Amino acid sequence: MTETLAPRARKVKILATLGPASSDAKTIRRLYLAGADAFRINMSHGDQKAKTKLVEHIRALEKEFRRPSTILFDLQGPKLRVGQFEGGRAVFEKGSRFIFDQDDRPGDNGRVLLPHPELFAAVKPGTNILIDDGKIRLNVVKVGDGQIVCEVKVGGAVSDNKGVNVPDVLVPIPALTDKDRDDLQFALDQRADWIALSFVQRPEDVAEARSLIGDRAALLAKIEKPAAIDRLNDIVALADAVMVARGDLGVELPPEAVPPLQNRIVACARQFGKPVVVATQMLESMITSPTPTRAEVSDVATAIYDGADAVMLSAESAAGQYPCEAVQMMDRIANTVERDPSYQARVHFTQTRLEPTTADALAGSARQIAGTIEATAMVCYTSSGSTARRIARERPPVPLLAMSASLHTSRRLGLLWGVHAVHTRDVSSFEEMVEKAKRMALRHQIAKGGERVIVMAGIPFQKAGSTNVLHVVRLIGDELDRYHGTGDSAEQ
Repeated sequence: MTETLAPRARKVKILATLGPASSDAKTIRRLYLAGADAFRINMSHGDQKAKTKLVEHIRALEKEFRRPSTILFDLQGPKLRVGQFEGGRAVFEKGSRFIFDQDDRPGDNGRVLLPHPELFAAVKPGTNILIDDGKIRLNVVKVGDGQIVCEVKVGGAVSDNKGVNVPDVLVPIPALTDKDRDDLQFALDQRADWIALSFVQRPEDVAEARSLIGDRAALLAKIEKPAAIDRLNDIVALADAVMVARGDLGVELPPEAVPPLQNRIVACARQFGKPVVVATQMLESMITSPTPTRAEVSDVATAIYDGADAVMLSAESAAGQYPCEAVQMMDRIANTVERDPSYQARVHFTQTRLEPTTADALAGSARQIAGTIEATAMVCYTSSGSTARRIARERPPVPLLAMSASLHTSRRLGLLWGVHAVHTRDVSSFEEMVEKAKRMALRHQIAKGGERVIVMAGIPFQKAGSTNVLHVVRLIGDELDRYHGTGDSAEQ
């Protein structure tokens, strides 16, 4: 038996990562009911066969609750790693010399294999090399003869295959490895809604992924490399969305540099009208604790006040002991923040500049009209999702019901601020559009009889990017009953 899930009370979305703690159908359903709006499948762990089951479980929710489900596949990206050590580990002594080379023999306290020849040509004296998420820090002294000679600045124990970061260098490697290309094809075969591209350094990385994906999925660029900050506008312009991936960004930059960069990335994405996700360590302590720290709660709240489209849980929901509690906590934080009387002013601190188009002009006007006439909600028709994105960009004070005849579009809208997506049959006339908008607003409980709703669409219908109509309607209490059984039973 299916039931219609009422829209969330909040506008910011919650993206929950699935993993060992949340891989069965029952737990995924509990996460969904707890408040997860979209699910992240991390291709860095596990095999493809297991991911197929995750997709099946998520899509089953779509049928049960008659609401489009949203799946993001996160590609691993080109992870740089050291080789192996004799005995599985070595100790780097502060002040000592250490050599990275291309010799595949097991390493020791003085040298180890670095199986990335591109780095030998890219680094130079003065370059910083970080190991194990920045716990070990070295500075390059000399490069040549197949060796990178370093001085250990911060020492400690290093085990086999630990990750390497080179924050000062634009590493000349592609954003897509052979594994990523294989995983990308798998994700597209599974009809992924979003593809997350890791370790983006330049716009060309996004363009390469776009050429492989086409229009089969939307593309999210993860901003986690300092080099990406230098080309931020160009990267955001090419991507469909961006993520503030604070994990690696915080490794390669001083910790105090991350908060202002988070603000900058969120503001840039909002200017472009692209969804922006804030991620990594948001409720980190809830991996092992049923409650977060006050600092973590404040961190989540700050991202919401800044106007992020979505906030993400990583290990908290993927491998933690309290995955559902973490989602519930994030949901409570978001609801509390959005009820704050100062929230609307704070979320509009970043001013978005409207493009000189009819669609942008109407989106901007709709937000003002909603406040002036005290409308309860907005409804839009969209084939590509562009109308919904334009309206969401303005952060209106009321929810947006976005209807689309395209299931792919409806699913992708799951990362968009304030949008409740509905997959429905298309309409063929202005009158039919208005009547269906009224009926769906009542059916999906975003408005009640007697309340005003703003309707936006483009005429002619089925033409992407043609938004040119703004219409205000007042709902009648018995309209849903009058139109019951008019052929909408197939709507999802």
